[in-house]
Amino acid sequence: MDERRFKTALALYTLNPIVKLGARVGIRPPDVVVLETTGRRTGKVRRTPVGARSDNGSLWIVAEHGKRAAYVRNIDANPRVRVRMRGGWRSGTAHPMPGDDVHVRLRALSKGKPGLKLNSAVVRLMSTDPMTVRIDLDRA
Repeated sequence: MDERRFKTALALYTLNPIVKLGARVGIRPPDVVVLETTGRRTGKVRRTPVGARSDNGSLWIVAEHGKRAAYVRNIDANPRVRVRMRGGWRSGTAHPMPGDDVHVRLRALSKGKPGLKLNSAVVRLMSTDPMTVRIDLDRA
């Protein structure tokens, strides 16, 4: 099994279910949101917990596996997403940003945010080909 497959399986079957369960009952780490995309082949709703930072009406996240992440492939097929934040669900449009400097972005995301410092460390540890994704939220 290659490194990406191992790390994907580890997140998919251990870390993500714990965060998803917490989110379902109203408990989730600070600065973690649930990203909802539409499956590119099935059309089914897909939910993934991600670390995110809000900035001027946009959310910034780093996809650990870049273009290979299932949610990024779903975004490529349909960029309309929803995000569950502390205030409830918000709709928006996601934009993969392959040219963005991920290491600079991770430092900016985690500045002054202890929850995102932990998230950034996990992303660095688990990533194989990280890429930034910006989500422009619709006006409330």
